[in-house]
Amino acid sequence: MIRYRPALAALFAVPAIAAAQTTPQTDPALSEQGPYRWGLGVGAEAADSPFAGEGTRINPIPLVLFEGERFFFRGISGGAHLVTGDRFGLDAIVALRLDGVDANDLGAAELARNGIDRALLEDRDDGLDVGLAAAWRGRSGELELTAKGDVTGTSDGYELTARYGYAIGVGGGQLTPSISVSHLSSDLANYYYGTLDEEVARGGVQYTPGSAIVTTVGLTYLRPIGKRWQFLTRLQYSVLPGALSDSPLLEPDRDGVGSVMVGVSWGF
Repeated sequence: MIRYRPALAALFAVPAIAAAQTTPQTDPALSEQGPYRWGLGVGAEAADSPFAGEGTRINPIPLVLFEGERFFFRGISGGAHLVTGDRFGLDAIVALRLDGVDANDLGAAELARNGIDRALLEDRDDGLDVGLAAAWRGRSGELELTAKGDVTGTSDGYELTARYGYAIGVGGGQLTPSISVSHLSSDLANYYYGTLDEEVARGGVQYTPGSAIVTTVGLTYLRPIGKRWQFLTRLQYSVLPGALSDSPLLEPDRDGVGSVMVGVSWGF
């Protein structure tokens, strides 16, 4: 089954500072995008959800972007540049976490085969994270480290991520293979992949995966179209460790999540 969920995403960054300076990005391919402060665009992402019975999740992506000398806003994230240099950048960030799941979007029959009664489940809500992102750029590519934690009381968890990307000029655009490794705290993993105390109290299955490491590989292509338009597409695959893939909320034997995204933006 295909599920549609409106969302925002930081697909493009439009830095107002010189391209040679380094600022942390949501994707290493988005480091250089011209001199425009504002960007408007639209895109869509399709992901094969690992949750039982949810099927393909399609997210329409409206884009409203701003990149100033000090402050920035990139779809679902924003913040302030604390340090901006030729090879190193440090940002304070605020970002939405759009990992929420509506229990009614899951398949009752699929959950029942896992020993779960859908009627006993709570929704998993989206959250808001605050943290820091640091980036180092050189001839060998870009390394970004991000630390962020939930401040809404949704999961009370945190995530630590290291991402490396190397940009290659291809066909008038920029192709960036990347790999990232994320540590999900036990609170974060338990909330989104485990069963909650109130669900267990109703007679549901108890499952707490604990902290987990998720590895993601990606391939992003960014290409200017004229002076102001840009096209972007990204393929991504995340490998779920056994602690997460064994969750009774997920499809059996699902050890990964694939997604594809396309979008365009106009800078001004």
